Amino acid sequence: MTKNRAASRLVVSAFSEQKVIAAAKEARAELGADVSVAIVFATSDYLAHLEDFLELVRVYGRAPLLIGSTGAGLIGTNLEAEDKPGFSLLLLSLPQTRVTAFEFTQGQLEASTGPAFWHGESGLGAEDVDTWIVLANPFRLSVDRWLGEWNAAYPGVPSIGGLASGGTPRGKGGQTGNNDGDDGAEAESGPAEEIVLFRDGHASRGDALALALSGGGVRVQTIVSQGCRPIGEPLTVTGAKGNHLLTLGSRPAYEVLNTVFQGLSEKEKARAQGNLFAGLAMSEYLEEYKRGDFLIRNILGADPKTGAVAISSHLRVGQTLQYQLRDRDSADEDLRELCHAAREQIGDRAFASLLFPCTGRGRGLFRAPDHDAGVLGEVFGPLPGTGFFCNGEIGPVGAHNYVHGYTASIALLSEP
Repeated sequence: MTKNRAASRLVVSAFSEQKVIAAAKEARAELGADVSVAIVFATSDYLAHLEDFLELVRVYGRAPLLIGSTGAGLIGTNLEAEDKPGFSLLLLSLPQTRVTAFEFTQGQLEASTGPAFWHGESGLGAEDVDTWIVLANPFRLSVDRWLGEWNAAYPGVPSIGGLASGGTPRGKGGQTGNNDGDDGAEAESGPAEEIVLFRDGHASRGDALALALSGGGVRVQTIVSQGCRPIGEPLTVTGAKGNHLLTLGSRPAYEVLNTVFQGLSEKEKARAQGNLFAGLAMSEYLEEYKRGDFLIRNILGADPKTGAVAISSHLRVGQTLQYQLRDRDSADEDLRELCHAAREQIGDRAFASLLFPCTGRGRGLFRAPDHDAGVLGEVFGPLPGTGFFCNGEIGPVGAHNYVHGYTASIALLSEP
């Protein structure tokens, strides 16, 4: 059986025809096989030369299919380029895999009638797809609504990717404007017109791009590192209304939160400012909960008078919830644990990686360059890789796909 292959290049530079040609030719020569798909991310200053840039990648990379987007920062093999112009290119040769790109719009989402609609639009049923790699424009697509329908249309099929970003320098914003406040995704400061999806030789006409990998020719191991650790104890939601948490274990939710905060060390209290979250248990049947057993969601506000805590997720009585602390130590430990667990499962069969970290990670969180990409390198070696810093990260937790914030979502492509 012909093996899968990958080659990547990270170019930190303003647009240069010569540098684009050189990177595409070098990656193509290193690949040494027919290209199945090119995945490319570029900073928003490349938009002035977008069609030339994409055509050069396609021609000199000999890529029959290309997808990508703008990114506020770029990922290469074990490297991260923040606040610098450039592009990141990954060429994949997947000889035993069917690769299908599907563009769709907010209009199609509005017209959707359920799973059969998406099967008809994409031409792919749930049994036809092993993994989706997804890119979306957070200012144009209602991402939470779409993911709800996507999970129903493709149950059990992992979707991994990110919400496109753009603009330099990077900065922190509020919630993305169209995700109904449920996703915890952090919006990057670049204006909407600097966020573009790429399809072949032009800007995509869709508001999202989904790349289907089918046929069992490649295994995709997903990692979703939410970067938090549980604090306090897991308790049952005993009172809730919409996204307002009223009582936990029959105590006011604010009272529980304050008790948990007061139980932290002075050092942890200093770190906790703006870094406390809520973790919703993905299973109600575990005897003991640990890091990774929760879907992490933002705490939007708390009212000591009413005792309520607002969470960026709809809540139901009977759920298990535990407060969480996010800091660079927790984020580092979480990513390393998940990477080592993945390495135990796939051994040395990985041949490429896609890394989608939040714009709130990078130097701003870890106080050092190349953290997330560097951990991948430490655990898996110098895998050809690409990615970008996202306005929100898409990935599975438990049996469903979600959009996350402050997360690193990773796809490890390996031999089956």
